[in-house]
Formats: sequence, structure tokens, C-alpha cells
Amino acid sequence: MNILLLEDDFELVREISKFLTNNHFNCDSVYDGSLVASQLALKRYDLVLLDVNVPGMNGLEVCGMIRSKNDKIPILMLTAYGEIDDKVKAFHNGADDYLVKPFHLEELLVRANALLRRRENPQRQNEIIEIGDLIINVEDAFVQRGTRIISLAPKEFKLLVILAEAKGRVLSKQMIADKLWDDHVETNHNTIEVYINFLRSKIDKDQPSRLIHTKVGFGYYLKSEK
Repeated sequence: MNILLLEDDFELVREISKFLTNNHFNCDSVYDGSLVASQLALKRYDLVLLDVNVPGMNGLEVCGMIRSKNDKIPILMLTAYGEIDDKVKAFHNGADDYLVKPFHLEELLVRANALLRRRENPQRQNEIIEIGDLIINVEDAFVQRGTRIISLAPKEFKLLVILAEAKGRVLSKQMIADKLWDDHVETNHNTIEVYINFLRSKIDKDQPSRLIHTKVGFGYYLKSEK
């Protein structure tokens, strides 16, 4: 497995590269975000690790650049910032996961393996789900509400399917987290709120009725309520 690391802390690069190599990965590194595109053109990578605060293009910009060309490769953000706004920006730019510095290298390995397993074993289903005027084609990752086609990031789409397959049942934040990150990696529940807000802005915005609902103190559900 090949991993590309964007990080300008050379000591951290050395530690991460050595650790990943000892765990049977090939790890290449660049220190400037503007170098990532050319490196990706040279070699096929299975996972990208992006620090946010780097020279040239920052990690968020690089993440968005990668996602505009490739919606399959897993992206894990590494950053010293832990505020919810920073997480929103990371996920909005297409990141699959987010790890705040300082972190244990063992946790990095767990999260990396989790992302790689999901990439290698996609659960494709030949299924169409209809809820009110919302149509979800699970296999083709296609979403339409009324006459409007809705574009979702991979994690947003997975969350939508999780809610849809619950068939109106209320799902707690923990239940959603366990399914959205199905390797039991600890996830801040604020992250679920971020994704719910992303979905609402795309599914329910400018619509006469809402489909995504909150049951205060319990969780979220997806249902057409006349």
C-alpha cells in the first residue's frame, strides 16, 4: 500500500514514515502543498495524509483539489487545530477523517487501516430508496429531490443512506457514528452535527417540507411528514 504524506515538520515526517514502513506501508512525503499534484501524477497512492498548515497550497486547498479529480482515494487530515469550524472546513473540502495533533501513531494506523478497508470493500447495493420526493440510487450514488439533482460528498451520501435505511427510526449520534465510521474509531459527536447540517443544506434547502428531523435528546431521523 502506498501512502502520500503532506507535512512540513521534518521530524514528524521521519517518525510517521518510519512507523508506517515498519507496518508494511510505502510512505512518500512532500513538504509543500503545491507539490502534491505532481507527486500524485507520478505514482498511484492508496491513501493521502494532509497536514493543514503547510507552505504553498494549504492542506484544505489540496484536499479540495484532490477531490475535484478523484472522489475515491481516502484522505485523512492531520492538524493542530481541533475547533469544530476547522473540522467543518476539512469535511466540506472532502476529507474522510480528521486527526488532531498531537496524536499517537497507533491511532493514525487504526484510522488509516479503517479508511483503506472501506475503500477495498465498498458495499455496493442495487437499491433505489424513495422517501417522499427524495430518490436515492445506492449503487450509483445518485440523489434527486423532486426535479433537482443533488451532489453529495462520499460521507454525506453514506450518512443519507444510513438515515434512509432506518426507515423513519430515530438514530442516536452514537449509532450514526458507529455506522459512518464502522471501525469503532472514537469520533466527536459534534462531527455528526456537522454532517447533518451539510445534508440539511442540500436536501431540505428551499424545499416546502423537511425530510431530515431532530428528536431533541435522542437523535435524527429521515421521514416524509405530510
